Amino acid sequence: MDPLRVAVFGCGFWSRFQIPAWLELPGTECVAVCDLNLDQANAVADRFGVPKRFQNPEQLLQEVRPDVVDVITSPATHRDLVELAVRYRIPVICQKPMANDLETAQAMVQLCRTAGVPFFIHENWRWQRPLREVKKILDEGRIGIPFRARIDFNSSFPVFENQPFLRELEQFILSDVGTHILDVARFLFGEAERLTCQTHRVNETIRGEDVATVLMQMKNGMTVSCTLSYASRLEFERFPETFLLIEGSRGSIELAPDFWVRVTDQEGTNARRHPSPVYSWADPNYALIHASIVECHRNLVGGLRGGAPAETTGADNLRTLQLVFGAYESARLNQTLTIQPQ
Repeated sequence: MDPLRVAVFGCGFWSRFQIPAWLELPGTECVAVCDLNLDQANAVADRFGVPKRFQNPEQLLQEVRPDVVDVITSPATHRDLVELAVRYRIPVICQKPMANDLETAQAMVQLCRTAGVPFFIHENWRWQRPLREVKKILDEGRIGIPFRARIDFNSSFPVFENQPFLRELEQFILSDVGTHILDVARFLFGEAERLTCQTHRVNETIRGEDVATVLMQMKNGMTVSCTLSYASRLEFERFPETFLLIEGSRGSIELAPDFWVRVTDQEGTNARRHPSPVYSWADPNYALIHASIVECHRNLVGGLRGGAPAETTGADNLRTLQLVFGAYESARLNQTLTIQPQ
């Protein structure tokens, strides 16, 4: 089988990890990068041995004709770049969040659907090894029927130091981390029927909210609460770990610090660590996340190659964005919202 030829639009912070994650997969190569800042494109290309670099994305598509485009730019640019890939009938992977509003995201998905061009979202969070283990335990029915869960992502990690643009976002933690956490809620527990959200801005040097609390009633009857914060100082801070507590009719599952998964039933508690692999190119502060990028890419390659269906399609991710933007609306109105099926 010929190698899968990937081209990357955007050579900022995350490209330095998404490109080597592609290179971890046999039969996959990065053939070109593009950035408006050609010096930045050259630096990333030289670092990872990418042969071609461009300032103009259309020129890249014309000259290289890649098998897939990986869009790793700011959300405001996503629609134009997806439309460009569609004009050339090239499958496209888009960084999260797909767009800055639900209407734009819906238009992007419809455009790709109408054109018959595969469209995926790079939603890697659900591919963390400990979260996949929790999903496996749930699917096995080991704790019976779940009735309540809590998902926590809270720390004081200085995220603005390596991504200073986050300070200027009008919508911050829900659009940045909330896209991940609410996608995890859907991955583990299905779709939501109702949603309530409250937000806070604790850090006075930023524009958007840095704390959010989301309470959802799921279609299966569960109650799921999600807490997100970059303003918390806690005894157990393990950025970027996500903590879980899931209660069921026959027991509970806890995803605790340092990747410990504990399953408790009437016979007692069984505990086991599920750390992710650590790659040489990963930032130690983000090693858990960077390992999940490899697994996300592996799943997307399967979808592109006609193997196992990719999980994080544009159409699927619309349901996550519906929760994200619904959470903002709930906080603005101080009301509980009913989630309409997409």
